[in-house]
Amino acid sequence: MRLSRYFLPVLKEDPADAQIVSHRYMLRAGMIKQAQAGIYSWLPLGFKVLKRIEEIVHEEQVRAGHIPMLMPTLQSADLWRESGRYEDYGEEMLRITDRHGRGMLYGPTNEELITDIFRTHVSSYKDLPLTLYHIQWKFRDERRPRFGVMRGREFYMKDGYNFDIDKAAALHAYNRHLVSYLRTYERMGLQAIPMRADSGPIGGDDTHEFLVLAETGESEVFYDSAVTDLTFGDREIDYDSVAQCQSILEEFTSKYARTDETHDEALFDKIPEERRRTARGIEVGQIFYFGTKYSDAMGATVQGPDGKPVPVHMGSHGIGVSRLAGAIIEASHDDKGIIWPEGVTPFHCGIVNLKQGDAEADAACENLYLQLTNAGLEPLYDDRDERAGGKFATMDLIGLPRRITVGPRGLKNGVVELTSRKSGESEELTPDAAIAKVAAIYGKE
Repeated sequence: MRLSRYFLPVLKEDPADAQIVSHRYMLRAGMIKQAQAGIYSWLPLGFKVLKRIEEIVHEEQVRAGHIPMLMPTLQSADLWRESGRYEDYGEEMLRITDRHGRGMLYGPTNEELITDIFRTHVSSYKDLPLTLYHIQWKFRDERRPRFGVMRGREFYMKDGYNFDIDKAAALHAYNRHLVSYLRTYERMGLQAIPMRADSGPIGGDDTHEFLVLAETGESEVFYDSAVTDLTFGDREIDYDSVAQCQSILEEFTSKYARTDETHDEALFDKIPEERRRTARGIEVGQIFYFGTKYSDAMGATVQGPDGKPVPVHMGSHGIGVSRLAGAIIEASHDDKGIIWPEGVTPFHCGIVNLKQGDAEADAACENLYLQLTNAGLEPLYDDRDERAGGKFATMDLIGLPRRITVGPRGLKNGVVELTSRKSGESEELTPDAAIAKVAAIYGKE
């Protein structure tokens, strides 16, 4: 993409109403614009990041054997009355009456709707296990929406639902989701710690939240510092293996890590003092096992091996896709702007032409742009007739992982400058070597 043809409405000053780093930088980098309190338009740069995050979530869900679908944003109030949960959300639920007087609501979650789909189409234990998921906009009418996309009223979320014949099978689904989530977050450059949490209105006894440590986190968290040494890495996982998924769950949850809602001071005190940590955390996902809560209430049964009806065991599993955009910035930034991890960057690298209009510099930039594009990468070429300082400031603000700087002086020596946004280190390379290095980072050799 050429910046002269792109819509990137960057701001030079911090917006007065933005209280945290991610909100400030998302507004300044032209990623979002507030439509009304807690509701945002996602402008082109922000939309690209949102889709990168969504793509990773999809890939890891499919890798784990889960099946994508799409459910509507509006749901029938009757389904929620049937489950007995219609009043649980209180004023956070946006209730609507259509022209025929039918009660509807803008869904904050989808347990009722997916259970209705399941009971309509699945009748035998032979069709289990089954996990369905979708990524869709949700709405919760927060009393005080704040912190940009971190605590908005409208948000983009992946929510998945497993259906299993018994508790043992459903707990394997729980473990499978935990494993897939660990891989998902690491691909985004995040360390998201699974912490024992409270189930809230979803229900159930087994639940973990995934939290990213950040000073601006809304939750107080207590943990053993040894948990931050754990990494998932490039493990090959057999998601059908009960033992392997259970082993990974035990590895990542055996160390103490809890939110303030479930904190146990006595257990915390048993950790060696030098490893006890208290911090703030940003929730970016949660997994639940709630047994037959919804299947009992809504008659979601299957015919068991003995021919008798059996209520299915269920769980739900969510990832805050839009919230992750903010959480990644909170975890990865400096005083110049965002520092995108390679997995979610909106563009793979930036090209800065230091002397727009110079024939040699223009030709070199065009060649870089063409070759990077032909290699399957998306570069952002700043071809504007602006001062170099302004171009560098824009690139630092929007946080692309690599920048290739092209100027007449370097070209006389046959080199361009390749700069890492994270480390700030630069090296002079031939244009071909710079292209090869960027391509190798993204596996496009």
